[in-house]
Formats: sequence, C-alpha cells, structure tokens
Amino acid sequence: MKPEHVEEFFRRLAERLPDPRSELEFESPFTLLVAVVLSAQATDASVNKATPALFELANTPEKMVALGEPRIQDLIRTIGLYRTKAKNIIKLSEMLIAEHDSKVPRTREALQRLPGVGRKTANVVLNVAFAEPTIAVDTHIFRVGNRTGLARGVTPEQVETRLEKAVPARYKLHAHHWLILHGRYICTARKPNCPECVVNDLCAFKAKTTLEPPKTLRVKPARTPGRKAKAQRGRARLAMRSA
Repeated sequence: MKPEHVEEFFRRLAERLPDPRSELEFESPFTLLVAVVLSAQATDASVNKATPALFELANTPEKMVALGEPRIQDLIRTIGLYRTKAKNIIKLSEMLIAEHDSKVPRTREALQRLPGVGRKTANVVLNVAFAEPTIAVDTHIFRVGNRTGLARGVTPEQVETRLEKAVPARYKLHAHHWLILHGRYICTARKPNCPECVVNDLCAFKAKTTLEPPKTLRVKPARTPGRKAKAQRGRARLAMRSA
C-alpha cells in the first residue's frame, strides 16, 4: 500500500473512532497483565465475565499468590486452558514480587520473561498500560494487514515489523486498537462487511462482499418431445407387444 494510502487509511479509522480503547476490563497494569494472559486463545468477552470475581479477591501480585492456584482455577474455569493460565498467573505474580517490587515492568524484554507472556501480550501491556506506541499483532491484525495490503507477512512478527515501518508516527499509539477492532467487527474472517468498511476503496482484497443479491442461474425448461420422437416411441411399443 502506498504511503499516501496508508495515511488516508488511518485518517479514516481515526475519524470513525477517535478514542479507541481495549475491550478488556482492568483497573491497573497488574490486572491488565493478568487479563491479557487470560485472553490467549479466548475472547475478551469470556475473560471479562471471569475477571470481576477474580480481581475482587486478588488485584495485586501478593493477593494473587495468597489466593492460590486451585482457587484461581475455580474462578477462571470458563476460560480455555484455565489450568495452565492459573499456574502462569501464580508464577508471574511471584516473579513480580521477587524481581520487580510487585510492579509490572515497562520493557518488552522484562515482560516476556514472565510466565505466559509472549511478544503480543507484552506489546498490549506496553501500549495500554504505559502508552507506548507498540503494535500487538493478533489474529485480527494479522488478517487485516495481509488482506488489505497494509502490511503483508507470513508471521505475526513480520506483520508487526512492516506495520511499525508503514504506520505514520501520529497514528502509531492507537493503530493497534483501530486495526483489532476493524478486524473484529468489520473485516471479519469468514464474511467481511465490505459495504460498511470506511477503507474499502483503499483495500487490496479482491473478494470484497457487496449488498447485491447473488445472481441466479436461468434453468431452461425441459423440451417437449416433437412429433418424430413420439412416433418413434409409438413404433417401439408396438414392436414390444408383437414380440
């Protein structure tokens, strides 16, 4: 995508949603970190259903460790991979207490050393909690980047690197949210809502959906047998009777 098109792409997304926010519910950098860890291979909606009860009991690393792994499992049982995630939450809480004075670190390297925290999770925390202009590439952003031609790549890191280069500096802080929300609600995986897309004309996706009804095939009516065919069938019946 040409630089002038990228500029217009984000100008339109920003005009439509001037102040994008994470859909995960949290109250501090620590609860955000826990929520993002829980959201791996799960929806934000499912995480938001489980975390209010969890955070009411444990909203600091010390309280989380005191709560214990079995109790955490009970509270997040509705989320996929809840056993592994409960274990990681305990371990990362212990590391925060031991190595970071119970505070969430503000570097990608330190965040990625925490159990259950990958590059995407670290980028989300840096962006949302600390207003760093990072771009966390999830399945939605990976799809939008490749489908639109904004930033093509075969791995999330390739798409992230190309987005970092392509996105104008003044849009970079919110680029992550604009792209993820666009992918979640407009540029969906199975049937993108192209008629409602504000960047439709800038997008390189060839199989755009439309509001036009599908074309119906005209089926020709069966031909009625002519006189010659009727005469042939009549002679055949007579031949069978005489036989």
